[in-house]
Amino acid sequence: MVNVGTKTFSAKKEDISHKWLLIDAKNKTLGRLSSEIAKILRGKNKVIFTPHVDCGDFVVVINAAQLRFTGNKLEGKKYYRHSGYVGNLKTTNLRDTLKKSPRFVLKNAVKGMLPHNTLGRMMLRKLKIYVGGTHPHEAQKPEIIEI
Repeated sequence: MVNVGTKTFSAKKEDISHKWLLIDAKNKTLGRLSSEIAKILRGKNKVIFTPHVDCGDFVVVINAAQLRFTGNKLEGKKYYRHSGYVGNLKTTNLRDTLKKSPRFVLKNAVKGMLPHNTLGRMMLRKLKIYVGGTHPHEAQKPEIIEI
């Protein structure tokens, strides 16, 4: 265990242990689920949280295709991409994007809630998203958490 003491504590690499957590996304709302995932990836749920150190855990998400959406988001929420050429702004709504790639929808939501720098990209690599109910991370013995 880390001795915190009275001085300001700053976590080092050797102080951090990364756990594996399993989350079932079935019938969960996108925004509420992704904010909890971002919190775990950053390590804000730990006592030794330090903003400039990656102290978060690995997160495995299953059943990403069975997310729930409130209101008119399936038609109203838009995803934009641009090729760089004039007049090539492409727009797709959430319903079409969810059919094509359910992983992108969740990953994009979590990515927007992480720091937009090298540390945020390192944190995003610890997120593993699977469309179905199975995953290849049984060897890591992920502990199931309910959100």
